[in-house]
This record gives sequence, structure tokens and C-alpha cells, in this order.
Amino acid sequence: MPLYDFRCKQCNKPFEALLSSSSEAALAEVRCPKCGSSDVVKTISAASFRIGGTSGGPAPIGKPLGGCASRGGFS
Repeated sequence: MPLYDFRCKQCNKPFEALLSSSSEAALAEVRCPKCGSSDVVKTISAASFRIGGTSGGPAPIGKPLGGCASRGGFS
């Protein structure tokens, strides 16, 4: 089941909900865990993964990125 991010329009609380589908009927059943309101909006989630091999910002120009890129391509 996918995990979706929501924000309540009444109390402004962000929360997550597991839904069996993204159909209108499933979305209509979502309630805010803080105030119980069904006046919620689905928000865009931040990615939980990172493509590349280094952390801490972009790689300097001319330096390999690590991972597959440092060996010249995907295998």
C-alpha cells in the first residue's frame, strides 16, 4: 500500500496515511489525526532516496559522482 502525505486545511497539521489506492473514494475517507477533519489536501512527498554516490551537495565539475557513473556507465 502506498504512503501518501497530507495536510489538514483546518488545523494545518501535516500527516501521512496508507491508502489501498489513490481513487477519489479512498482519498475522501482520509481524516486528520489531530482534529478529525476530512478537509485535507494531498501534498508532494520529498524523495526518500538519492541518486549518485556522494553526499553533501553536488560533485565538483570534472570529478566522478561515484556509483555507476565513476566506472563509466551502468552495468
